Amino acid sequence: MKIGIDNYGLSPLGLSPLNILAWAKENGAEGVQFSGLSVEERKPVDSAYLKLMAEYAAAQGLYLEWGGGQHIPVNMQTWEKKDIFSVNLKAAEEAAVLGTRIIRSCSGGLMRWDKNSPRTHSFLEKMTEALREQRQMLLDHEVILAIETHFEFTTFELLRLFEMCEAEPGEYLGICLDTMNLLTMLEDPVSATRRLLPWVVSTHIKDGGILLYTEGLKTFTAEIGRGVVDIKRIAQLLRSLPQKVNLSIEDHGGEFVLPIFDPTFLDEFPDLTLAEFIKLLGLAQKSEKAIEEEGLSSLAREDWPDVCETRLKKDIQALSTIRAELNSDK
Repeated sequence: MKIGIDNYGLSPLGLSPLNILAWAKENGAEGVQFSGLSVEERKPVDSAYLKLMAEYAAAQGLYLEWGGGQHIPVNMQTWEKKDIFSVNLKAAEEAAVLGTRIIRSCSGGLMRWDKNSPRTHSFLEKMTEALREQRQMLLDHEVILAIETHFEFTTFELLRLFEMCEAEPGEYLGICLDTMNLLTMLEDPVSATRRLLPWVVSTHIKDGGILLYTEGLKTFTAEIGRGVVDIKRIAQLLRSLPQKVNLSIEDHGGEFVLPIFDPTFLDEFPDLTLAEFIKLLGLAQKSEKAIEEEGLSSLAREDWPDVCETRLKKDIQALSTIRAELNSDK
């Protein structure tokens, strides 16, 4: 398994995609997942530029994964219908030029936090219709739309989506496994990884913590090795897959409030079992202990620009150590 970075962590630096590849090479990363680009970052990116990226990555032995895909055919502010075929076609064409099969997809929804949003099942039905129509296009471009475990759907719902789309692992739909986001969706990261394992084609390796407090639960990001996400066990599971999966580090600041004492919020997670909730409470205890004894703390999102390079370098070193430990355990 190669260890790389997601470009999002370096976004405060305003680097071009080629310069991000250079940063990765200089700092011990083995590839880059460009999960999304800002308007400014996209300005130089045409077919010729993508070819330059592919040539540079090949010459430096770096893997490339792409982004810009979407899977919810709905405007997440107005709930109106949205055309995502053209969005994913463009991403597929760009990925083909880069020579990568992976297109990370994220539609940025926070439906469960909005009491006025449509119900989850309606999103799943609309997604099924839209993604089934894109099957042949994605197959023709030999790419996989890797839906991120974000704040939109639980692993249970994503598995139902794949079944409704009549998809098979390794075909045209897959998972970008964000290891910390699973906590924010009230899922134990190791258990959730096991559920989705055959579908995982890319990753956002990210550590974090979870705390129980007066308003409910709070999750937050952490430097790899400092939080309570069992990155080593997850990497061990990923290594068991028949396909190669790269370990792309995505790190940033921020915390997320889960108002679990509000019954209407908890109703949005009908697949949550008592057994898994107990695991989350156990991770909350571990987080409390790490705060008291090891200095674990939450980093405000606005403070990320000041530490992004330093923390990503530490993340690369920590994940490299975990990989070395796994290799020595063989």
